Amino acid sequence: RAERGMRAATNENIGDNNENTNAGDDNSFPMSIKSVETYETIAHPASKLANTDRNNNDENIVHMKVPPFWDPTQFAATGGIRQHLGQYGQRLITPREASDVGSYVTASDGSGQLETIYVGIASYRDWQCSATVENIFLRSKHPERIRVGVVDQVDEGDAACGQPTTPCDADPDQSLCKFSNQIDVYEMDATLAVGPVFARHLGHRMYRGEFYAMQCDAHVSFVQDWDTDIIEQWKSAENEMAVLSAYLSDVQGAIDETTGERLHLTRPIMCRTDFEGFGDGRHLRHGQQPEGMPGIHGEPTLEPYWAAGYSFARGHFVVQVPYDEHLPMVFQGEEISIGLRAFSFGYDFYTPEKSVCFHMYAVGKNKSKRKKVKLFWEHSSLYSGVGGKAMNRLLGIIQMNPKSVTRDQWLHDDEEKYGIGKVRSLQKFFDTYGIHTETQTVEQHLCRFVGKKMQKEFKPHLRKDRMGINYDTITFKFKDPAPDEKPLPLNGPRG
Repeated sequence: RAERGMRAATNENIGDNNENTNAGDDNSFPMSIKSVETYETIAHPASKLANTDRNNNDENIVHMKVPPFWDPTQFAATGGIRQHLGQYGQRLITPREASDVGSYVTASDGSGQLETIYVGIASYRDWQCSATVENIFLRSKHPERIRVGVVDQVDEGDAACGQPTTPCDADPDQSLCKFSNQIDVYEMDATLAVGPVFARHLGHRMYRGEFYAMQCDAHVSFVQDWDTDIIEQWKSAENEMAVLSAYLSDVQGAIDETTGERLHLTRPIMCRTDFEGFGDGRHLRHGQQPEGMPGIHGEPTLEPYWAAGYSFARGHFVVQVPYDEHLPMVFQGEEISIGLRAFSFGYDFYTPEKSVCFHMYAVGKNKSKRKKVKLFWEHSSLYSGVGGKAMNRLLGIIQMNPKSVTRDQWLHDDEEKYGIGKVRSLQKFFDTYGIHTETQTVEQHLCRFVGKKMQKEFKPHLRKDRMGINYDTITFKFKDPAPDEKPLPLNGPRG
């Protein structure tokens, strides 16, 4: 049974405070989940799905206490922040509504007000997590603007993320000590871990109204002044709905460890996908993406797909498109789910011109180090059969289930909260990028279009108020320019 050997994901260091609930009306910073008065009780998603055939008998379901989603009190009278922001995707948000999301903090050097950044990290028994958090603050130009939320899935004896290597009393200048009030860690037993979707769902619950929301893995290194760098790149898109995202390049030889200077000038771009899997669970998976020198300078480059390994956007992105609570034991499929849902809400994806962080993959000299890190699959026997049910829901919501899967075969809870919007139809995405859902095939060689050609074709359709690209005025439909050429193997992403 799923309950065996588990403890509830409620720690003494979180959720037991008696300060204000959620964000206050002033959108102050930093606002910790420690200040949440009442945690929400939810059913563990795998436990819930495993018991759907037993009428959800509560005795068989494991429950967890989790932070509530950020929902400022000033929007309570109008139905909450999601209702305020475009009525759960019924329409595109307005510039005024977008401006209601985002806190500021005074720069420590007195230079003015700074837009804040929330960094969400999902970590599974990862010895590098604390070093990643330390690096985030150490390499930023303005660490006072950053708040990190870690979902730390650990087993007995594992090092806790966010703990400094030396006690703070002995070395208070460590970033993990200096900025401890800007670090939140939600710790849960590794046996409760059911994949990155649920872990990152909890990470989205930890967001507290920051101006920007960033997501990365727990084994990432940053370049010096990464925060001002990525904000400048985001602003250069001149698009409120821009989401900068990519599979990160490998860290080996990419950063000068003394100065933090970026040594690799190439960058990846998201343009490669295909159907993978068998039977009812066949789905789109993004493969290893091409990497090279950017062909467009002074602004990020439009791309069709979103990557979970790195994402940077305005805070309203994670408010409007939160990770689905009900997708346990899903690994592949996570990215097309968020990507299509975000597209339907009006968001546009770009790859940064310059990488601000790099990933430690299990390759080269780092292979032995990373191979030692356990994966959430080690407890998969606790949740047998759950992944297929979750994938039916994932594909059902994004309208990609095969005809053999009927609506009564997947869970419909919280579809408004985790569903698609009406700003753009999913069929528009499929038609534009050559995805044939009925035959489960794609038009190959899309990477030959993504880049300068796509930028030239789509950028003129950016709305004058900068609230995203207007796909209603786009008639382009991608067709394979080389149907006789065999595409490269999907492979990747690495590590």
